[in-house]
Amino acid sequence: MDHIEGNFRGVRNAEIYYQAWLPDGDAKAVLLVVHGLGEHSGRYSNVVNHFVPLGYAVYGFDHIGHGRSEGRREFVERFEDYTDTLTIYYHMVKGWQAGKPIFLLGHSMGGLIVSYYLLDQQANFAGAVISAPGIKVSDNISQATITIGKLLSVLAPQMGVLALDANGISRDPDVVTAYVNDPLVFHAKTPARLAAELLKAMLRVTAEADKIALPVIIVQGSGDQLVDPAGAQMLHDKISSKDKTLHVYEGLYHEVFNEPERARVLQDVETWLTAHV
Repeated sequence: MDHIEGNFRGVRNAEIYYQAWLPDGDAKAVLLVVHGLGEHSGRYSNVVNHFVPLGYAVYGFDHIGHGRSEGRREFVERFEDYTDTLTIYYHMVKGWQAGKPIFLLGHSMGGLIVSYYLLDQQANFAGAVISAPGIKVSDNISQATITIGKLLSVLAPQMGVLALDANGISRDPDVVTAYVNDPLVFHAKTPARLAAELLKAMLRVTAEADKIALPVIIVQGSGDQLVDPAGAQMLHDKISSKDKTLHVYEGLYHEVFNEPERARVLQDVETWLTAHV
């Protein structure tokens, strides 16, 4: 397995960090990883270690304001800062792996980014793997809270408004400890601007998900405390793909690829990919 890394210019001329793990010999397909909120592309070692020996090339990048990439932490001007950067990187990967099928793999906020991106760009991909997508607006969020959030997004865009509980990412204490001690993970509250942009993206995906028609597999833990597990079922039901699969794993937390039962999850994704390469 070869590991490469580098930088490219993304939105607003920010320097974006990327990395890739390549199999020995020609890759049979590409997994393009789109990571979640506050984390970075280096947290997908279980995916890398499972799929690269099987002949897949795994590519990832750190979103603007995340990990090793430039930008104010977790701050965007608009949600498209993520998707525009993804477009730039996709064209780079397509050039490196000409003719190879490319599958998007998005987790959490990355699942929202992938879902949003597919509304307009699905023709470029062979399929998508979506893990614990953050696409459902919580039933606990009132209209008044939404209105206040929109105001803060304009008046105090960098004000922290949302915090994630690290204990909710996995039932494996070693995963939680590594996450808490990872200097590349952003542990402070999410800024108001990003919170408002996430909400806007969720509402668009919910309204337009029927535009998505390519093959999709969704994996979700039923014990997820960071996103509403019902969002996975909602996405599955709304997309118009004739080829769609949903796996809900009883009791698993948010990061199903980092749970003690991850071998079963990875095997399910492998079986699906094998049928679609």
